[in-house]
Formats: sequence, C-alpha cells, structure tokens
Amino acid sequence: MEEWTERQVQQWISESDERLFIYFYTPMCGTCKVTERMLQVIVELEKDLPLVKCNINFCPELAQSWQLESVPCIVSIEDHHLMRKRYRMQAVDDLLRWFQQTG
Repeated sequence: MEEWTERQVQQWISESDERLFIYFYTPMCGTCKVTERMLQVIVELEKDLPLVKCNINFCPELAQSWQLESVPCIVSIEDHHLMRKRYRMQAVDDLLRWFQQTG
C-alpha cells in the first residue's frame, strides 16, 4: 500500500474519475496498526484494489473538508467525490465486502 501526501490525493481527485480508496491513520494508533494488517491481507487477495494510505496528521485540509471524525478511517472516492466513509474495521471478510460495494 503506497503512502500518499495530501497534495497527491488532491491532484488525483482533480484529474481522475476512477475509483480510489484512501486509508487515513496516525502512526501511534494501535487500532490503525491492526487495520493496516487487515488491509495488507486484502491487498494480497485483491492485487488491483486502488488503495493508498495517508497520515491524517499531514492532511489537515482533507480531514476538515471531509469531516473525518477519527482514525482509522477509509474513504471511497468516485467521480471526483467522497462517496463513503468507514470507521469500524471488524474483520478482513467484512472489509473486503465493503470494498467490493459501489456507491
């Protein structure tokens, strides 16, 4: 999973209409570490999953404009817009189903 900056995310949103998932985390968050391990499993299962990660500490504009309430948080971007946010990371299979949903 590649780490992106706030600028990279903003540029991608303005230039692409493809789907993207962004995983927001903080380095000291224990729940974020567990979530990242689950996401690594999902990335191995779904090699083409468009998923990047961002340290929310370095994304103040996105956090504010998207009203991100806590970490870990995964957002779904489609057609230049934030479509969904997810804060509760229960299990790999549950997350995988969430990624496979549209809209």
